[in-house]
Amino acid sequence: MNYFLLAGVPPVCENLCHTPSDVEHCGILNYFYCREIYNPSQRRHIMTKKEKLILLMAIIVTAISGFFYYTHFNAVIAFIVTAAALALLAMIVGDATEQLGDRFSPAVTGIIQSALGNLPELFVCIFALRAGLDKMVQAALIGSVLGNSVLVLGVALFIGGLKNGKQVFRSGPPKNISIMMILAFGALAIPTFTSMFHTTAEIHLNTLDIFLAIILLAMFIGSLFFSLKSEAANESEKEEKNKGEKHAAWPLSITLVVLLLSGVAAAFVSDWFIDALQPAMKIVGINETFAGLVVVALAGNAIENVIGVQLAYKNKMDYSVSVIQNSSLQISLVLFPVLVLLSFVLGGAILSFVLTPMLLVCLGLGVLVSTFIVFDGESIWIEGLALIGLYLLIAAAFWWG
Repeated sequence: MNYFLLAGVPPVCENLCHTPSDVEHCGILNYFYCREIYNPSQRRHIMTKKEKLILLMAIIVTAISGFFYYTHFNAVIAFIVTAAALALLAMIVGDATEQLGDRFSPAVTGIIQSALGNLPELFVCIFALRAGLDKMVQAALIGSVLGNSVLVLGVALFIGGLKNGKQVFRSGPPKNISIMMILAFGALAIPTFTSMFHTTAEIHLNTLDIFLAIILLAMFIGSLFFSLKSEAANESEKEEKNKGEKHAAWPLSITLVVLLLSGVAAAFVSDWFIDALQPAMKIVGINETFAGLVVVALAGNAIENVIGVQLAYKNKMDYSVSVIQNSSLQISLVLFPVLVLLSFVLGGAILSFVLTPMLLVCLGLGVLVSTFIVFDGESIWIEGLALIGLYLLIAAAFWWG
């Protein structure tokens, strides 16, 4: 039975009720009906023209990448196109992540997005390990941490600071993540020093790597539980602060489907990317360490690179810092340990936590500098410029190997 018709409410009200004075014309029941169903501020639009254009470009470039892969096209061109495909997929995930940000807290959004954003790098590293490129994978993982903690954070602070001036964000979550990153650096230093100083544990490095991988994963589970519990305590404050703000434009189902399909597409593109990378390295003359530290790291983390800067530009610094830092944390405490464990069963090269002294020093420097910058909960553009300069110095040191 249609109770609206019984009450004299038309099926579609052309006089949208925006103020109580409209009730005199439409009736009290129709007023609430219009407010709930037909108020334009509560309508959901699927995608904007710009978002549709990016989606279309991603589909086209991904298809071209697949064509180049299966036809064994010129390696350098195929490498550039697959890198562009990864970047476009990153932009799509960035838009979807922004929709999640309107529904969830910064911590939850950062965790979800970082997990999805690290999928391309996970696939890239798995294919690289199976190809025997363990040194490149190791450099790529450290390069990803440096890329996020130093370069992407620097670009985000620089661009966000130029547009918005001094930016403020909650200092609590970044402090916690920074402390976990320092502990992760310590865990990576232990096997490196064990090998460097030839201690008695050196002959058991594989066992030590497995043990450290389990410890790092346990540390991440603990930090995840703490972050979500702390965020839940601040949820009521967040809801009060965001009352009346614009809600997400995409339905949740569309957001989740876009994220899922983008992740699947990234898996295929990552395989094509690695296939084109090796011959392209030889043609261009890039060494394996630099390719892993810079090229693979930036391409594999294209999602975080784009999203972190986009959010900072829009002055959503809580979300921007959360996405960037959570990505580094997940690489250190999840991706690296998981790949170490998987390397024993993949049938390719065995991945180890033992780093070169230069990689270890650069990692420690990047973690410490980024920690100092986020500890006060404020940022200005000159801090971002300093981080960008530091990253360029590190990259230049590995250009020759």
